Amino acid sequence: MSKQLLYQVIVTRQVEKLFHKLPKNLLKRFNRAILELAHNPRPAGCKKLTGYDNLYCIRQGDWRIIYAIEDDRLVVLVLEVSLRSSAYKNLHS
Repeated sequence: MSKQLLYQVIVTRQVEKLFHKLPKNLLKRFNRAILELAHNPRPAGCKKLTGYDNLYCIRQGDWRIIYAIEDDRLVVLVLEVSLRSSAYKNLHS
């Protein structure tokens, strides 16, 4: 039986600030989805963002969680949580 490696999940300060402003029901959904990334950083339904080496996105209703995966260090870095309409505007290649 092989032991599954867990990724360390790091949330940026920007995302932490947003979480303080969100209703509890949304916060629970996001926390559950983000914690799952430690077990499976590429869950079903995730999309690799075109033009980036290691950026991915998962949907949570009208919201998007954008994160980077560093497989060599077993790190998932949550960069952005925002509504779909503005989720991709702050990304730089």
